[in-house]
Amino acid sequence: MTETPSRRRPEPPTGPADSTIGARDLTRWQSGFGRWLTGLATRVGHGLAPVARWSAANVAFVAFVVVALALMAGLVLGAHEVYESVVDENGISGLDQPVLDRVVALRTPGLDQAVTVFTTIGGPVGMPVLAVLAVIVLAVTARRWTAVILMLVAAAGSLLMTVAGKDLVGRARPPAALAVPPLESSPSFPSGHTLNATVLTTVVVYLVLLRTTAAWQRVVAVVLGALFIAGMGLSRVYLGHHWLTDVIAGWAIGLAWALAVVTAHRLHLTLSPHHPEGRSGSLGAGAGSAETSSPTAG
Repeated sequence: MTETPSRRRPEPPTGPADSTIGARDLTRWQSGFGRWLTGLATRVGHGLAPVARWSAANVAFVAFVVVALALMAGLVLGAHEVYESVVDENGISGLDQPVLDRVVALRTPGLDQAVTVFTTIGGPVGMPVLAVLAVIVLAVTARRWTAVILMLVAAAGSLLMTVAGKDLVGRARPPAALAVPPLESSPSFPSGHTLNATVLTTVVVYLVLLRTTAAWQRVVAVVLGALFIAGMGLSRVYLGHHWLTDVIAGWAIGLAWALAVVTAHRLHLTLSPHHPEGRSGSLGAGAGSAETSSPTAG
């Protein structure tokens, strides 16, 4: 009798726990730059691990975050230079003023109130509260500290860049006569609501993608995250609290920093072959690990 060959299910990706998004193994770097970065992180991690008395994975994570922060400072400075060149060449009316004039014409009392409520969610109180709630749920369900650590790093960098950018540029907000109350007095560039919402939402979506198994859940998470980020930025322009270029800068800087945090996590996973058991003192090791994790990176 001829046996019918059985249908074999595709083997799941190999790698540490929470290291896959769908069929994508985050510890496998497909690009040449990614492989070069992994090699560099490996050398740095193993080279400094005995001195720092941390695992190579934790050393690589911290080193990459520090370098990324320095590069982000350069990005903020570059955004400042681009803004200055645009203003010197075309004046503020080149892009920002026409857009503001257009949204002013679209305002209605009801829409003003709705957008004000929405933009409050992305404020200095609303956005951290949402992020903390999301992180608590993710950390408890995963029984790991990864979500907490990544969010703390992301939030710290986001706040630093927002404050530094505003102090560096010192740009005035749109005229109060064209803004919907309550008015704000801090410098306008970059949009803090937009930058922080971009960073925190992107990291939360990334953490959700690590935990979900269904493709439709990943699609919903990405779409909702993108809509929230886009809506938060546009709400700032609609209310006349920021110029459009403030928001564009917030999107660009925020996305760059969020991707840097994700990359740091991927490097950590790549250097932590025993991540599920936390045997190498890896980031976010569970409470029941055989060994105590690093005091710095979880």
